[in-house]
Amino acid sequence: MSKTDKKATVVIVGGGIAGLALGNFLLRKGISCIILERHGREYVEQRQRAGALDAGGVRRLREWGLAEVVEGRSRGDLDSGVPLLIEGERRQWRREDDSEDVDGVFCPQQILVQNLIKVFLRDGGDLRFGAEDVSLHDIDTEHPLVRYRDATGSTKTVSCDFIAGSDGFRGVSRTAVPDDVLTCSAHEFRYAWLTVMTEVPADPPAVLAVHSRGFAAQITRGPSASRLYLQCPLTDTIEQWPDDRIWHELDARFGEPVTPKGPITSKQVVPLRGVVFSPMSYGTLYLLGDAAHLISPMSAEGMSLALHDADVFARAVVQQVENHDSGLLESYSDTCLDHTWQRQAAAVWLTETMHDSGDPSYEGEFRRQIARKNLANMLERPGAGTLPLRAVDPLPQSPEPAAVSTR
Repeated sequence: MSKTDKKATVVIVGGGIAGLALGNFLLRKGISCIILERHGREYVEQRQRAGALDAGGVRRLREWGLAEVVEGRSRGDLDSGVPLLIEGERRQWRREDDSEDVDGVFCPQQILVQNLIKVFLRDGGDLRFGAEDVSLHDIDTEHPLVRYRDATGSTKTVSCDFIAGSDGFRGVSRTAVPDDVLTCSAHEFRYAWLTVMTEVPADPPAVLAVHSRGFAAQITRGPSASRLYLQCPLTDTIEQWPDDRIWHELDARFGEPVTPKGPITSKQVVPLRGVVFSPMSYGTLYLLGDAAHLISPMSAEGMSLALHDADVFARAVVQQVENHDSGLLESYSDTCLDHTWQRQAAAVWLTETMHDSGDPSYEGEFRRQIARKNLANMLERPGAGTLPLRAVDPLPQSPEPAAVSTR
């Protein structure tokens, strides 16, 4: 049995950073929206992803009155910079960006997600977990529909003015755009990261290493966990990386023993790449975040790009609703793509600099020497880095709705 819900101005498909930020932005302007998330709340709040938010992302949250989700809960200050070990020699890498009046932060994605969910529900937002089999209809008309199956097994249909597709790279939103409309541009690097989750805190919150054996890093994922990164061939498998080898390799690339060592809870080999889909809108559907682009994780820009898209789209919807002016909606794709390609260019440069300057077996000695010069210049020039400076903790527990709205 199918039930048609009330009309919302925006239906947001996906409860990640882009979708939650957009929902909070719209809520602050009194614009009705519904967030549909396929997974349960516990899963969403615990999934481990990126761990950095640049100054632009922090500034956008402040401008929308959401400073509380990233400020006032710092675990230490990294004004002196982020440790960068080059063949075991310790350097400090600090971003000096006069264009921003705020600092970036170390902010594990699950913590920012937890904070955004708390604020959204606290302020009366409509967030529906367990929304399965989502499908988009009539997106090339002025009256699109979103259909889904709720936790009770009932099929529901929501009418709306706009759909925000923020359900990630493998979500359903992008597949609603006709194949002859959408273009995919991609760059594949010739190496991968072995990414390893550990039950070991990172202190300081981030350490990077450039070494002849390859790039390595340890990045915080909260007060009691961190993620390790080891550059490896694309053909490597997790079976080739037993726990002892991982810790031995991290010691070698850091040029010093890494302590403490502890349980490893997951491993994955992730090819490094950049992907951009164009256009980022079709009819009344607008793509945000990973649904529209992937960026090299070396750049630590994934969450910041998602916030940029949410900010641009929210302002466009506000202008349409308050002033009946569709200009920002019409330029949404071009605006976001221009920013995305700027960040992709910086991400490719940074990724190649950090990786090519270490192990020459991937790109050769010529590229290694070029990358070493670029690395030296980067360390000498303030403003070339992109790493954040503070760590963020979850918001304190407070009374909130025990269940999501099903209005």
